[in-house]
Amino acid sequence: MAARALPAACAVPEHGPLAQRDFPEPDHPYRTPFQRDCGRIIHSRAFRRLAGKTQVFTERGSDHFRSRLTHTMEVVQIARTIARALGLNEDLTEALALAHDIGHPPFGHAGERALDEALQQYGLRFDHNLHALRIVEHFENRHLEFRGLNLTRAVREGIVKHSRDYKAQDHPELAQYFLDRKPPLEAQLIDLADEIAYLTADLDDGVEADILTLQQIRTGVRLFERHFSPIAQEHKAAPEKALFQETLKQMLNALADDLVTEIRRRVAEAGIQDLKSIRQAPQRQAAFSTEMEQLRREAKEFLYQNLYLCPDLQRAHKQASTVVLDLFGVWMADPGLLPAGYSTQIEQQGAPRVIADYLAGMTDHFVLEMHRRLRKAVPSRS
Repeated sequence: MAARALPAACAVPEHGPLAQRDFPEPDHPYRTPFQRDCGRIIHSRAFRRLAGKTQVFTERGSDHFRSRLTHTMEVVQIARTIARALGLNEDLTEALALAHDIGHPPFGHAGERALDEALQQYGLRFDHNLHALRIVEHFENRHLEFRGLNLTRAVREGIVKHSRDYKAQDHPELAQYFLDRKPPLEAQLIDLADEIAYLTADLDDGVEADILTLQQIRTGVRLFERHFSPIAQEHKAAPEKALFQETLKQMLNALADDLVTEIRRRVAEAGIQDLKSIRQAPQRQAAFSTEMEQLRREAKEFLYQNLYLCPDLQRAHKQASTVVLDLFGVWMADPGLLPAGYSTQIEQQGAPRVIADYLAGMTDHFVLEMHRRLRKAVPSRS
């Protein structure tokens, strides 16, 4: 893999402006700044709560289904491997992968949509990237000298920008995060490592849940069939489940290999030799090849049509939305029902944002328990 690495100057260095923190701290004797960031994220309460948050299934019928936490660990492994192949900063990449989902509320994307819907009534929005930034800068409180985790600038910038770009005129509060520049490659590859992880994992969990069948996947996902067919021909006596798992591994490897190759191709074609050029480039350099991008989109569309929008999950999403909107409405009607630590923030931040912050931090189990406790105060939406 070393021969495939990018020019060394493309990686974010361990020292320099992007390794700085808002509150200066002495250097650690044997850990880099980004290794320390990994530790701070792993030891945070928000990270631990990922174990109780939905990835796809809100009602788990199997202990084998992914949670946000196990999904995150899969993204970490994939992202770090890609960073190593490209000669990028592995510790920074790991920190960004660890943090990429900590801003998600309970019930996955259904919970996020419900929170966003509730906030729009008050001229606000819910964005899980920006909420993750609020978590690491404000809500986590493990230090005497400052609020938040005091993460390096590179990690905080990557939390904001790993999956999308923000316009300065729309988000003046993000001015310190170089909105006129592209993020480093370590941040750019996180969203694609996330795609690789969930495309393969959700096929796996969908079959485990008896929602997807092998034949459906073979027919609807060309990238899967491209690998399954020769494996099945070579191992005709192998159990179907073993063939399925082997194909998922090869599908994951094909996506990762393509991403590494395409990033190298784009960087070379653009004549990029250093981090400054990556940040000043007119477009992101992390992408799949044209053919693989088409196959990726096809696989994602298959998952939407056959898994994410299936009747079982639609019912679960509707219930999740009801729970979130009910609780939001109860606390808006009587903010005094909020815990003291949140109600005291209302004067400064307003009740809608504070309520959204409280809800976003909950696990699936806790939000359902809270809904049961307040059921008498909740008007029926049935």
